Amino acid sequence: MARRLEGKIALITGAAGGIGMASAKRLAEDGATVVLADIDLAGAEAASEQIKGSAAYKVDLTDETAVKSLCEAVTARFGTIDILHNNAAIQNDAQRQTDLDVVNLDVAAWDMAMAVNVRGAMLMTKYVVPHMIAAGGGSIINSASGFGVQGEATLTAYGTSKAALIQLNRMIATQYGKQNVRSNCMVIGFVLTPMAVESTPDMVKDILLSHHLTPELGQPEDIANLVAFLASDESKFITGAAIPIDGGVTAHQPSYADFQKMFAAMGSGKL
Repeated sequence: MARRLEGKIALITGAAGGIGMASAKRLAEDGATVVLADIDLAGAEAASEQIKGSAAYKVDLTDETAVKSLCEAVTARFGTIDILHNNAAIQNDAQRQTDLDVVNLDVAAWDMAMAVNVRGAMLMTKYVVPHMIAAGGGSIINSASGFGVQGEATLTAYGTSKAALIQLNRMIATQYGKQNVRSNCMVIGFVLTPMAVESTPDMVKDILLSHHLTPELGQPEDIANLVAFLASDESKFITGAAIPIDGGVTAHQPSYADFQKMFAAMGSGKL
């Protein structure tokens, strides 16, 4: 039986690790030929070595010429691009330390978040969509975040950029839907990527888990499963959507975790 993405060409940004790498592996399992793009070429190449038939390219999403060249190189080599996963985002330690509350925010951190997270996704879409239309259609999948729909004490630039990405997604879906190009957005919660596992204290993970409606925190493969679905024709009637994939964190009242603690204490007779 043919795999559901057999013959499709998928281009994934930020694919050197984490969700991007997991998505590349999942799409390949479903039959797609995957192209892993990242500013870290060595990382993308190392990831590509784990995926038969894949290819790795370097791209700086802040450079329009580089984005255009990437899309031209991929289409010249593989013929077209059927699936675009705008996954890349700037969220390293240096960025986080300067992406603070509005008063203390480093404007350079704001500019970088917008350049990579929103402008980069826009540029990738700009240069991929014409190839999709020429080939009869395609699917664009954008990686947004819960920070784009909820406030936070810091990460002003990151959260605002992800909110903008959610709106960009709607614009793309509206503008090209009749030409059979779909665009959907995943509103991703906390996921145990290698970076998150290493940098997040267990105490913080426990607090986050208390707000999940699922018994466990998310894994990159959980996100990759949704990417594969949105890339396939099984989701052909879904476009312009912002789909929460966060273990139910955004589905409940803010008091949920506190009430759970209270009920547990009542049941144990400690209250």
